[in-house]
Amino acid sequence: MCGATEGGLSLDGVNVAKEAVIQGQVLRGGAAGGEPVPNAYVRLLDRSGEFTAEVPTSATGHFRFFAGDGEWTLRTLAPKAQPVDTRVVAATGSVAEVQVLVTA
Repeated sequence: MCGATEGGLSLDGVNVAKEAVIQGQVLRGGAAGGEPVPNAYVRLLDRSGEFTAEVPTSATGHFRFFAGDGEWTLRTLAPKAQPVDTRVVAATGSVAEVQVLVTA
């Protein structure tokens, strides 16, 4: 993938060829009609489950990490929702797009 999905985060100024990007959106409810979740936190955990980084979601529920190559876990913590763990693989030269659905 060389660019963000329609409506997703812009990759302007990001040299994707030299980065392993993990980005996406946190939604509450169904994928088709989900509502963006602002002010959630997405944690990046390494293969052993160790905390590496954390970012808040934007007003539109978006987040982005620059990670090393390999398997990662995204732990999403949103208000009034159960934590959600999502596995993702990052690779230099590509963008891993992730949609996280949270429920109460």
